[in-house]
Amino acid sequence: MARTPSGAITAVLGPTNTGKTHLAIERMCAHSSGMIGFPLRLLAREVYDRVVAIKGAAQVGLITGEEKILPPQARWLLCTAESMPTDREVAFVALDEAQLAADPERGHVFTDRLLHARGRDETMILGSEALRPIVRSLVPEAEIVNRPRFSTLSYAGATKISRLPKRSAIVAFSAEEVYAVAEMLRRLRGGAAVVMGALSPRTRNAQVAMFQAGEVDYLVATDAIGMGLNMDVAHVAFASLRKFDGHRQRRLTVPEMAQIAGRAGRHQRDGSFGSVIAEGPGAFTPEEIAAIEGHHFPKLEAVYWREGSPDVASVAALIDSLEARPDHARLRAAPEALDLTVLKRLAEEDWVRDRARSPAMVARLWAACGVPDFRKVGIEPHARFVARLFAHLSEGTGHIPHDWFAAEIARLDNVQGDVEPLAGRIASARTWAYIAHRADWLADPAHWAERTRSIEERLSDALHTSLTQRFVDKRTTILMRQIGADVSALPVVVDATGEVLVEDHPIGRLDGFRFVVAPDARHADKKLLLAAAEKRLTGERARRGQALADVPDTALALIADPPAIDWNGITVATLAPGTALARPRVMLDRALDCLDRPLADAVRARLEAWVNVQIARRAGVLPRLEALASDAAASPGLRVVAAALTDAGGIAPRMPIADAIEALAPPERKRLRSAGITLGTLDLFDARLLKPAGARWRQALLAARDGTLSAALPPAGATVLPRAEIAGFRTIGAQAVRVDLAERIARAAHDARTGRTPFAPDPALATSMGVTAATFAKLMAQLGFRTAPAKDGTARWAWHGRPRVAPRPRVQPRPDNAFAALADWGRRGG
Repeated sequence: MARTPSGAITAVLGPTNTGKTHLAIERMCAHSSGMIGFPLRLLAREVYDRVVAIKGAAQVGLITGEEKILPPQARWLLCTAESMPTDREVAFVALDEAQLAADPERGHVFTDRLLHARGRDETMILGSEALRPIVRSLVPEAEIVNRPRFSTLSYAGATKISRLPKRSAIVAFSAEEVYAVAEMLRRLRGGAAVVMGALSPRTRNAQVAMFQAGEVDYLVATDAIGMGLNMDVAHVAFASLRKFDGHRQRRLTVPEMAQIAGRAGRHQRDGSFGSVIAEGPGAFTPEEIAAIEGHHFPKLEAVYWREGSPDVASVAALIDSLEARPDHARLRAAPEALDLTVLKRLAEEDWVRDRARSPAMVARLWAACGVPDFRKVGIEPHARFVARLFAHLSEGTGHIPHDWFAAEIARLDNVQGDVEPLAGRIASARTWAYIAHRADWLADPAHWAERTRSIEERLSDALHTSLTQRFVDKRTTILMRQIGADVSALPVVVDATGEVLVEDHPIGRLDGFRFVVAPDARHADKKLLLAAAEKRLTGERARRGQALADVPDTALALIADPPAIDWNGITVATLAPGTALARPRVMLDRALDCLDRPLADAVRARLEAWVNVQIARRAGVLPRLEALASDAAASPGLRVVAAALTDAGGIAPRMPIADAIEALAPPERKRLRSAGITLGTLDLFDARLLKPAGARWRQALLAARDGTLSAALPPAGATVLPRAEIAGFRTIGAQAVRVDLAERIARAAHDARTGRTPFAPDPALATSMGVTAATFAKLMAQLGFRTAPAKDGTARWAWHGRPRVAPRPRVQPRPDNAFAALADWGRRGG
């Protein structure tokens, strides 16, 4: 593009639907050559098709990051702003939506084109009236022409999605919101077309064609439709007025609202806009409504700038020039864009600096950093990808290896799957298409450009089919257009709170999977309305069932009485006796009987897998003890101990099985310790079962096995409690001491003694735990110590060996326990 000021420069400013783009196309086609830069690939492709119809395919080119159609004799070019070839001289140049120079992310590109993109004979700047002071200051030679809107744009208030007029576009600001609204319209009105900037032109055109042909009456889109995409929309409804701008969630600016709302109405037909929320942050304020209807917006005071021709003498010089400050009051330094962030990350690598020593290689590095993150994977993964790319571009022939490129796109050549995976593959395909259109990055760029194009087309066709299958119910569309449609086809909605409504009339609630009829749903049409609800609830229950079958571990929880599994406050299953303590049965709640057998089996399998994972993580000693108890190679004594511990849930007093323990050989003791068991002086236990999560699961498994309620759990972090029979605590006098702490005191006492010589144990450890002097004395006695007289009055103790007292009641295996006979053998001494 020539940068001489000889050609006339015109700034055509005004709101949407003023014919600015149409005027630019007419002017370009009147010249011998021309170029227009657009904000979106979709818009560039749309105008390309229009100009091809006028000039013929051999005369027209399309240049975007991921697509290049450039016949040798092409004289008229349609491009994205970033892809406009700055070294090509043409008679006419236009920049569309030039007010995007104020966009923090891409503004510096539009500012550069605003300052430097010039046609030999004519230049046209198209944009909002808010751009006027910027044009006057930065392009003073430009003639400013204002164009009024062809039709009236008025506010129509807030309307529920179920009552939106036909030919409406509903705008949301994330793929998830778009899909949710489209799904709702499928249920309520038979379906909707979907348009997002991430869609390929082929998919977008197919979806719009469906809307334009009247196959569906609704369009769900992101704010991509605000950038000049032409569709026959009568009303624009905002599902939200907040968006994530790459850094934070924020409310739309009034110019952004107007840009989107302005898609309503076409040429001479009036349009309207509104929201789907009547109050709160999703509703328009009176000031916003007045500004949009009157096209009154704040003037732009500054636009973003970054050096468009940076210094590539070295990596440091490149970064310095990209971070240079503008020298004009209307220019503001652009925030650090993704390409510069990636460049800085790579510049920290020694190997990158070593390879980027010449201006040519610095320019190559900068070009690699410019690969967009179409996949939205984030800075770190994207920087690693660019680093690998540059590594190939800076070694050998400087070409990307054929095998790597071929393998990556072959992986994407798969048209199976639902909307999300297909959209993800298209995003990845856009990355490889972008690379393929760099003429010097591949040995055979033309071949790979065609290969990526064909893959994207196949994926696009599959995505269109998937979107249509998912969001268009043609039968319901026809039904809803019929007068007096059957009541069973009435729209049924389950709102976020679970309330079920038919034609906005509440008829009950869906609590998890259980439908509860509303007390006041007693009108004459109740049966018909309930039939409609049940028809709709089948799908909703199946959706919830699938969500439960795919639920992450973190969304499930154990509840105690009775032992059960909770999902988002809903009891979905209970634990029942299984083949062993650590293998309980998972019994689905009866409310899940509504699910079909394959889905119910999938839910049960998911919950069983979760239970197994939790047991292994929280009470893993129990399955290990079960394995020891059934190990035919283990000694009878070891199996007796393991069986008794299993039966008691991993915590048992030593006395009842003392004979079997004493008979254990060192290797057998080692096996118990390896399983996690501490062979304490008074108790055998796994300390992990004393932690809150381990204790909770132990109690739940015991309750499930015995068909009882879960025993009480101690307070979290408790070490000593008032006298109480509670799992994991040993009752000693007036207190109950946690068994691992009692063992710690025992070990300290044994470590302090020398044979049977009287000694004075340090009471500090016991005192720090909250153990009283009386409890400490009783514990010492249970451990086998006796008081010894001392001349100075100090309490002293001497080891007398374990006391010979009547043993406590033995831990008896349940009569049906296979190890009862082994326990009896242990009592007889083998």
